[in-house]
Amino acid sequence: MPIYPIRVFPDPVLRLPTTPVVEFGPDLARLVDDMLETMYEAPGVGLAGPQIGISKQLFVADVGDGPFVMVNPEIVETSGKWKFEEGCLSVPGRWWEFNRPAFARARGLDVDGNPIEYAGDELLGRLLQHEIDHLHGMLLLDRLPRRLRKEALSDLRNVTPMGGP
Repeated sequence: MPIYPIRVFPDPVLRLPTTPVVEFGPDLARLVDDMLETMYEAPGVGLAGPQIGISKQLFVADVGDGPFVMVNPEIVETSGKWKFEEGCLSVPGRWWEFNRPAFARARGLDVDGNPIEYAGDELLGRLLQHEIDHLHGMLLLDRLPRRLRKEALSDLRNVTPMGGP
């Protein structure tokens, strides 16, 4: 199974909205397996299609209870508030503490096209929101409070891009 290179900020593919997955079958199952291998190798707890240059609505994740995939997911419920440090494989080596809803419920499809739902608070709830943000062309940088976002973007601009001189 190939391990995909993870796209990092400011790669424009990370800002593109994704399109729904319409074909289910062995190719999708293989992609999901490859994404899981890429996520574990990184290491991370979630990986969305755009992070490997695939503008499709899917992500894989494992918060410690075993791997899962969500295809064409949407957040259907959130509640509470939880301030926590969050990072992203597409903004490597950086973490910021900020608020998100503490609980999230998402609905979508599994790798075979069957309806599924995941819901959780704290880490799982945050992961669902984070990965679905990726599918809408949003990065965690977009969720930071204005002052913190400004500092983060300034800091990131002063870093030589990976593979650069």
